[in-house]
Amino acid sequence: IAMGFALVTVLMAAGSLNLSAIVEGQAGASFLSWYFLPLFPMFIVYLVSGVAETNRAPFDVAEGESEIVAGFHVEYSGMGFAIFFLAEYANMILISALTATMFLGGWLPPFDFAPFTWIPGICWLVLKIALVLFTFLWFRATFPRYRYDQIMRLGWKVFIPLTIVWLVVVGLWMRTPLWLWGGGS
Repeated sequence: IAMGFALVTVLMAAGSLNLSAIVEGQAGASFLSWYFLPLFPMFIVYLVSGVAETNRAPFDVAEGESEIVAGFHVEYSGMGFAIFFLAEYANMILISALTATMFLGGWLPPFDFAPFTWIPGICWLVLKIALVLFTFLWFRATFPRYRYDQIMRLGWKVFIPLTIVWLVVVGLWMRTPLWLWGGGS
């Protein structure tokens, strides 16, 4: 739910549901025009919720250390097991691609001058996806595993109220002359 609300703020800022229009709405002289800056709390909520959505540590409750071997995966072997893990990694790549597109300027270079503009847009997008994937791995290696009640508290008592409040703040902010990121209005 919090992940969806975080995306709604991006859609409000861009004024469109089209991914190309969202990336074009982040075009500017530098990375300071990307949506991660004005929507930084939503960027963090989306990133952490993405890690939780992909069932990666520290949010992998079903595969806890207290479980035998790999939790519910112990019932699968061979191709069934491989498909589960391929699906998990495909989900990580999808969440990373959406994060790069919605918050990090998609295929836009960080600066709008040479030599940055010489590099093809797909290279920038892949680099940003790799950066988000690195944060997934960093989360896994850094933070301890959360208990189920801690994950629920984080989602329901922190992320959802924060996203709702920030949704209202962004809506009001977009109506003022202080909104510098185009789109919306």
